[in-house]
Amino acid sequence: MTQNTEAAPLPRPFDDSFAKDPHAVWARLRQAGSVHRVELPDGLKVWLVTHERDVRAGLPDARFSVNKRHSTTGFSGFSLPPALDRNLLNVDPDDHLRLRRLVAKGFTPRHVDMLRESIQEAVDGLIDGVLERIAASGEADLVAAFAKPLPLRVVGALLDVPAADQDRFAGWVAGMLAPRSREELVTAIGAIHRFLIDLVAERRVRPGEDMLSGLIAARDEEDRLSEDELVSLAFLILMAGSENVQHVIGNGMLALLTHPEQLAALRADHGLLPEAVEELLRYAQPVQTAIRRFPTEPVDIAGRRIPAGETVLFSLASAHRDPARYPDAERFDIHRADKAHLALGHGMHYCLGAPLARLELTLALGTLLDRVPGLRLARPAEELAWGTTFRSHAVRALPVAANVVA
Repeated sequence: MTQNTEAAPLPRPFDDSFAKDPHAVWARLRQAGSVHRVELPDGLKVWLVTHERDVRAGLPDARFSVNKRHSTTGFSGFSLPPALDRNLLNVDPDDHLRLRRLVAKGFTPRHVDMLRESIQEAVDGLIDGVLERIAASGEADLVAAFAKPLPLRVVGALLDVPAADQDRFAGWVAGMLAPRSREELVTAIGAIHRFLIDLVAERRVRPGEDMLSGLIAARDEEDRLSEDELVSLAFLILMAGSENVQHVIGNGMLALLTHPEQLAALRADHGLLPEAVEELLRYAQPVQTAIRRFPTEPVDIAGRRIPAGETVLFSLASAHRDPARYPDAERFDIHRADKAHLALGHGMHYCLGAPLARLELTLALGTLLDRVPGLRLARPAEELAWGTTFRSHAVRALPVAANVVA
């Protein structure tokens, strides 16, 4: 028999204390158990899964659907229009595999490596700007001047999005993921929708060699996807390819700058860069919870029965600091033996852009260490502002200084 979980008010863990220190909240939840029935800030009642073992087992479990039609509680999420909603994060196996194959070849390690030179050019150009700002005023915001524009340039080039439009798109995505009001959310979604519809229409008239042109050909010439699926794929590639990498760079550089012994080891041996990237993805990954799931049948996790159709959130942030999996889990250690993480997904929804994200992070970190001598925080770490929701935890600005002569 399913336990009555609604007899008393549910805990609301995503409060001011979570905004100040989400990892402390996750630690308390883990200590109390793996599975919790809680209420989100918007009033939605969900199940939170916090232990690494259960998160890792649950993410690829076919009984957990990402398709909102399996929700029995009226879940609507962002209430996206169909032209944005038919993306890989909202569809199950058959459609997912069909859509995934259409874009997968653009993200293979071989194709990604072909982008190395252009990514390095983008990194170098942005670091030139960082150095100029530091020389002129003594400091620069590494988020605004580097972490934010870099992935936008990279993924923008994949779809041939004009540079003038990339910042506008990023602003709309930020307004959608962390809106200050319902009006801002609706406005952001509407702007993204119109922008992508116009972009697809323009590319139909003037196709190129970019990924979007290839998707349009698959739609118009081969009938391999619907119009909504076409626009939704463009939306997902732009959003996921820019937002997450931006925050890993910002959070990751902060982790390095506040752990001088780790930074020194990396400066001394760039061969450690791949290891450092994996540890940063575990330790500094901004995503707090994976895309919501809906059980298609009652499922038992850690002794708790979750009814079919309810909303389940698997916490990546909690899993990555679980001491049952990682010795000294709260420590940032690029020499850690077990760096296996869930930051890029697990199972069918493993991130298509993982090779691209790893390359961007490796080139970004390595070049910053090479070209910005004496890179250091320009403000105490405790004074930095964070953007925090149950979905994400990312530093808003990262003022840095360096040994640069004006």
